[in-house]
Amino acid sequence: MLKSILICSLALVSLPSASQNEKGLQISIEQKARNSGWNSVYSKFKMILENPSGDKSVREMRLKTLEVDNDGDKSLIIFDRPNDVKGTVFLNHSHINDADEQWLYLPALKRTKAIASRNKSGPFVGSEFSFEDLSSFEVGKYQFTYLESDKIDGIEVFKVEQVPVDKFSGYQKRVAWIDASRYIPLKIEFYDRKGSPLKTLILSEYKLHLDKFWRAHTMQMNNHQTGKSTTLITENFEFNLDLSIQDFASRRLNKVR
Repeated sequence: MLKSILICSLALVSLPSASQNEKGLQISIEQKARNSGWNSVYSKFKMILENPSGDKSVREMRLKTLEVDNDGDKSLIIFDRPNDVKGTVFLNHSHINDADEQWLYLPALKRTKAIASRNKSGPFVGSEFSFEDLSSFEVGKYQFTYLESDKIDGIEVFKVEQVPVDKFSGYQKRVAWIDASRYIPLKIEFYDRKGSPLKTLILSEYKLHLDKFWRAHTMQMNNHQTGKSTTLITENFEFNLDLSIQDFASRRLNKVR
């Protein structure tokens, strides 16, 4: 009897308090609020894939993103180089609460393929980023718990646990280190469905755009289970483009240039 009481007591101690959950939620709401109002963004970037032996391959891509009122962002990734992936287009419709919608246009087959929700944990065109990682950050997609204050390279950060609410998520949880002043992520750890460390994303080379929006120009995803890594290096960001929802229609992916 005494043993059972002790076990229950220890379990209660390990549970997050309501204040921890509330603080984690408020940090995440502020993070989202500070990165809202940019309307649309265009960028060019390189994707560098590296295997455990140090062999590298490079892809060049363009990204167009549209902010949508009362919903998640819509984004297009267009592959320009090398030739074996040139013309491939990835379309993502993020949603605040509902499952995201994703499509991949394959020029060799001249067809558009819908990515099923249960398959979004798979690798995005052979990289260490999954299809799930390419969705916009939405508060409604997670349950949050504030863990502790910490420092990264002398910068004060909030350490926040993010548990996906989607049953098809490839992750049991994520742990994010959020800059306590700018409310931008500096590091995110990903844990697989068994709770084992899977990947770590490091975001760096942040620059301020339009005197308001911080953007990481380098993002490196390291896979601890395979030894592989993928680095995204963004050359530039352009804001407030002439984009509309019609530019992000799945039926038009074969016409995207």
